[in-house]
Amino acid sequence: MPTFAAFDGTELAYHQHPVGSAARPLVCVPGGPMHDSRYLGDLGGLSAHRGLILFDPRGTGASGVPSDLSSYRCDRLVDDLEALREHLELDRLDVLAHSAGTNLAVMYAARYPQRIDRLVLVTPSAAALGLTVTAEMRLSVARLRSGEPWFAPAYAALQSIVAGEGDDWQAIDPFIYGRWDAAAQAHRAADERYRNDEAAAVFAAEGAFDPEVTRAALAALAAPVLLVAGETDLNSPPAMVAELAALMPGAELTVQAGAGHFPWLDDDSSFTATIERFLSSEGSEGTEASEATAVAR
Repeated sequence: MPTFAAFDGTELAYHQHPVGSAARPLVCVPGGPMHDSRYLGDLGGLSAHRGLILFDPRGTGASGVPSDLSSYRCDRLVDDLEALREHLELDRLDVLAHSAGTNLAVMYAARYPQRIDRLVLVTPSAAALGLTVTAEMRLSVARLRSGEPWFAPAYAALQSIVAGEGDDWQAIDPFIYGRWDAAAQAHRAADERYRNDEAAAVFAAEGAFDPEVTRAALAALAAPVLLVAGETDLNSPPAMVAELAALMPGAELTVQAGAGHFPWLDDDSSFTATIERFLSSEGSEGTEASEATAVAR
């Protein structure tokens, strides 16, 4: 398994899909926060088009545990991506990040804008840019699932959570996926095994984010940016993702129909076609932000 040294000497690792691929590399940053990258799989078959570089953040997966645990803070992780770029001997990176990992990706783009070729943010987090996901945003998205047999107890649990009166997070698991089938349930059951909870507790610690500075940097970012939202994703509701897209002039927003927080699991062909089209498109400027609907489930 390939490894490289971070600037503080911590040994970090990544996985290649497919191994030895000569295709143009796409650096993939997992969410969690502080999950290792294995839950990404091959991103619905995206490895058929790109050589995926699946990064394990420090303290996760095959990467080493740092001596300074405060280095798990998101702003301090940014230079781990820069060390990976240097190790890969690439002048510029195509980066795809998922969920909480998008905080790291946008902060990397803000600090090293000249090192970003194209940036893909899949069901992104709002934290690094200081956006708020309101209770009504989540409830509105959840109500799209009212015809599901599990809806009533899951929605009641969600109402309790957003009101600050409950904490039955497991009850709302069906809302995280576009289809609450056996594959989704297996994916969710494996989820916690991939996360370093100690690292996750530090990731967003005080000082990790400076939304004003990051917003200003992204407003001047020349690299094309694609944001992918899931139509039924209450973790990253499309309304919030649209607000995030508006902070980056020329960013493109796609809302994948019927998709939850892991859109490559809900419709792999639609997901991979969207990503590959964006990565392969010519020109250095993104298209005007718009909402597109992919193939319905």
